Order: sequence, then C-alpha cells, then structure tokens
Amino acid sequence: MTTIIRAEAAHDFLALVPSLAGFHPQRSLVCVAFSGNRTAGVLRYDLPRLVRDRAPLVASVIGTMCRMPGVDAVVPIVYTAARFGTGRGMPQRALLGMLTARAEEAGFLVRDALCRAADGWGSLLDPTTPAAGHPLALIDESPVASLAGDVREVAASPSASAALPREEPDVAGPIAEALGQLAGRGREDALRRLGADGDPVALVESLVARDALHPPLRLAWFLHLASVPAVRDAMMLQVAFGALVGEAAHDDAIATAERAAEHDETIDGLVVRELASGTTCEMSEMLSRLMIGHSQLRPDAGRVERALAVLRRAIANAPPAHRVGPLCIAAWLSWSLGRGSAAGAFIDRAIELDPGHSMAGLLAALIGSGTLPEWAFSGR
Repeated sequence: MTTIIRAEAAHDFLALVPSLAGFHPQRSLVCVAFSGNRTAGVLRYDLPRLVRDRAPLVASVIGTMCRMPGVDAVVPIVYTAARFGTGRGMPQRALLGMLTARAEEAGFLVRDALCRAADGWGSLLDPTTPAAGHPLALIDESPVASLAGDVREVAASPSASAALPREEPDVAGPIAEALGQLAGRGREDALRRLGADGDPVALVESLVARDALHPPLRLAWFLHLASVPAVRDAMMLQVAFGALVGEAAHDDAIATAERAAEHDETIDGLVVRELASGTTCEMSEMLSRLMIGHSQLRPDAGRVERALAVLRRAIANAPPAHRVGPLCIAAWLSWSLGRGSAAGAFIDRAIELDPGHSMAGLLAALIGSGTLPEWAFSGR
C-alpha cells in the first residue's frame, strides 16, 4: 500500500524527507524525484568538497534522473554542518543554483531548492528567506514529523544499514569451532550434520527463508563458502534472483574454477580477463551482466533484506579471516537495492581487513563510480 503524506509547506516537507529517504541525511545533497504529485525516488550524494567537483556531481544527478521512468520534477536539498550565521547567506547556494538551472534545462520542474544548515533552513527559490535562515524548530515541531515516523523506521545515516550487531560469544565460539572442523578432519562429519544444507543452493534458500533460525554450523558453512570466490558470487546472485539463477551460477562456478586452474589464474582474475576480451560463454556473460547491474531483472527485495540480516549477524560473529567474503556479498546486495552508502561501508571494512582482495577492489570501483544497476530505472 502507498502511504501519502502531504507536505503543505517547505518545513513540513523537510520534516518528511528522513522518512522518504530512510535515514537522517548529513553532509549530503538529497534529490527527491517526483512523478506527478507522487515521490518516485530519493537520490543521495556526498556534498562536493571542491568547487570543481560541483559540475560533475550535477551532471551525474541529471543523468540519473533522466533514466528514471516517469520522473518530471525534483526538489534538491542540501544538508550541511555549515551555518547561515557566518554572514555569507545560504550555504551551498552555488551548488543549488547550478543544479536548479541544469534540471530546468533538462525539462524537469524544480518544485523547490532547500538547504538545512546547522543553524537554520531556507529556500533558494523564496526571496523572503531571512539572511539567518528560518528556525530549525519549524521542522522539528512539524506535525508531519510524527506522522512520517510511522511510515518506516528511520536510520541515523545512509550507511546505518551496514552497522553490525554485537558479537554473541555463545555463537562466535561455535562458529569458530565449526570453521575449524570444515577446514580439517571433521569436515565429513560436519557436512553430514548439515544434511541438505551441505548443498550451497539449499543452504542459500535456508538462509533467506522467512522466520528461519540459523544454527552456528549453518552460519559457519556459509562463511566458509563465502571465502571461495566462484561459490561466493553464485550465492550472492542466488540471494537476489532466486534458486534457478543460483543453480545456473553454481554450475558456471564449477566450470569457471576449472578454467582458472587450467590457466593458473585466480577466479576473479579470470573473470576480469574474459570480460575484457569478450571470451566468456553465454551463461557466464549473462551472470556477469547481472553482477554489474546490466539487466532489467530486478532482485527480490524481501530475499535480499532477509539475507542482509543474516549476513550482519554472521559477520559480527565470524573470525576476522572469514569476514571479507561475506562483507563483499553484503556490499553487493546493498548496492542492488540502491544503498550505495551502506555498500561502501561494507567494502571499506573488507578492504581494511584485506587491502589486496580482488573482489573488494572491483566492488569498490563499481560502487565508488556512482553506477546504479539498470533495474533501478525499470518500472516497478
């Protein structure tokens, strides 16, 4: 069901934005896109640190909006720790002015252009905005804020969904023990106890099942497999796109591992080389296109959300040596839902643990480029 909350004034709209975005923006440019009178999406970007970075940022915003079906209007909002009270007027006025002009040139209606600073807020399009800004209390005390709070839980920041829970000693200990068994002589017995979940495809389906409980052995097996590049990627795609894609991806993973061994290459290195040379097989190419978001096939958001909840718990209780693979999976899944900041936070943790990890480096480049998957622009 779609919930519609009408913001009759600019301060009411600013009170609504955290609920629309799902987080409280900080040091951000947030663009609320509209299709007619309904919001169609929320884009968030880090504020540029240098003047020369404004134009590329604006070009990226407009380019993204042009790819969003049905979008015809926008409200850009700057969130900044700068102050009106410095005597220089509205912070980031130049950025808002440039974005407003480019959006109008591209045919979009700019309904307002707002700034929420540390000591006040104002509208670029309202000539009556005081030099010191309007008081923030108008936003904080807006009745819309209490209504919006019931719509969805609001996170503290765009990367808050990457926060990990506390380690659970009664889970972390058995996971570490199970990982030792899976890598040693106890592997056969551990796989026997896993039963059907010994199969990676069945394992993933168990992990994304609704209201499922996940014993330490199951989490340990997932963490172990997440350290195997080809299996890691197959599980990741299966979470997003379902068991049929998972089965195809696992079959392809076996073939990819065999080719890598034949050429004495790492699996990640082989995939990069084959993509660059155009020598991938048809199935590998299809899966690779899913990996980089070149597809209209949309991930199952419910499966992804459930998997992310399991991943956060597994990572929090995993030994450091077994965290990088699942962090890469969590990063890609977050990116698949359009959560670039959360994806970046997961990747930063992965690179901190293993600066030379090839998949973490590839994902850092993909996410850091601001690229969005094509399914983000397809109709729902």
